[in-house]
Amino acid sequence: MDTKALEGFTAALWEDAIIPALTDYIKIPNKSPAFDPEWDAHGHMRDAVALMERWARREIAALPGASLEVVQLPGRTPVILIDVPGTVEGRVLLYGHLDKQPEMAGWAEGYGPWKPRREKDKLYGRGGADDGYAMFASIAALRALAEQKIPHAHCVILIEACEESGSYDLPFYVDHLAARLGDPSLVICLDSGCGDYERLWLTTSLRGIAMGTLTVRVLEEGVHSGDASGIVPSSFRILRGLLSRLEDEKTGALLPEEFFVQIPPERREQAKDVSKVLGNAVYDKFPFAGGTEPMSSDLSELILNRTWRPQLAVTGIEGLPLPVNGGNVLLPFTTAKLSLRLPPTLDAGKATALLKKTMEANPPYRASVHFDAEGGQSGWDAPKTAHWLSESVARASQSMFGNAPAYMGEGGSIPFMAMLGAKFPKTQFVVTGVLGPHSNAHGPNEFLHIPMAKKLSAAIALILADHAKS
Repeated sequence: MDTKALEGFTAALWEDAIIPALTDYIKIPNKSPAFDPEWDAHGHMRDAVALMERWARREIAALPGASLEVVQLPGRTPVILIDVPGTVEGRVLLYGHLDKQPEMAGWAEGYGPWKPRREKDKLYGRGGADDGYAMFASIAALRALAEQKIPHAHCVILIEACEESGSYDLPFYVDHLAARLGDPSLVICLDSGCGDYERLWLTTSLRGIAMGTLTVRVLEEGVHSGDASGIVPSSFRILRGLLSRLEDEKTGALLPEEFFVQIPPERREQAKDVSKVLGNAVYDKFPFAGGTEPMSSDLSELILNRTWRPQLAVTGIEGLPLPVNGGNVLLPFTTAKLSLRLPPTLDAGKATALLKKTMEANPPYRASVHFDAEGGQSGWDAPKTAHWLSESVARASQSMFGNAPAYMGEGGSIPFMAMLGAKFPKTQFVVTGVLGPHSNAHGPNEFLHIPMAKKLSAAIALILADHAKS
């Protein structure tokens, strides 16, 4: 393959066709169903699907025999299924999603979640990097192969619309489309992150998650704090104590040993290697306030904390008024949204049950304590990489980025990976993405790093070409 021509073709396609389409996509507030329960009535998801469908139909016209179908089961979010026949044996599944996280406060002046803005190498706005680019990058890779008449296996592109809500619709589609998805020998997932924008990054593991809301109620209604304090226990204090059953508040370490797993030696070595590649970028990519410091000075331990150890985050509070509205009232209840990240190989169902038991057992003062579990999502640990794939990844990274690839676990979850890992245990995986330093997925000022997306598209084309020869 002519790699210079490959790089030029994908870069031109991005500038001429993909970036304009992504810009229009960012304008659509197609929040995932968990954040917009009336998503079907609002129609934003339909608009996003229609935009991608129009674009994809034009582009795949250059791919012989390619077809596209929007599939929607009753009462479920839709999926886009693109089928591109191969010229050699084998099957590849390429995956992404098009639903988005909510707005989030804190966007810089002149920026916004539904207000696309390009500044040099960055395209700002919600969903461009997480994960709207995935379908465009997948088609760009296949178009680039066709341009040079390079053989590839039968490719199926699956784009879902429920990932940010935990992919609860996806199992139904995997079953419904089983014959069309086939038994892929390679899965390419473009919904992950990258440690920097200087090389190809492969995700080796993903953490699972256990979620739910913990409510502590001590009164039927608020009462004067001067009258009740010292007699009625504070719901906030009880909740704080319950969280101490889970977490050491001085170190952030989880306490119940059942939430931990043995970290594989290979993953420890990869963490050490990545710490040498990234240096202080392991932590200084985050917008620390004031003099806040990371939880450890050992970079490889920070990586393992983020990828293989359980960690608790309180992501929402109810029952506490804003300070300006806080009168002298002992509050009747406090509710906290808990997000417990789990090691990749820990069973999420068992972890969620343990979390509920730990929170509800023997409540202090016999207060009303209830943990409403939202269900768990198990993580994923990649199988051993085949020799052909490790060599291909190395060539692709060197060709497109001029640097060797890097392998690292990610702290987030992609439910589809756990599902596929269980369904296709012999399949090889390329899990990668463009969510690098400061790209801030789920937060304010999210952006897509355009050069990274261009090079990643070309790198995927190289890997598809090598897969055809494997």
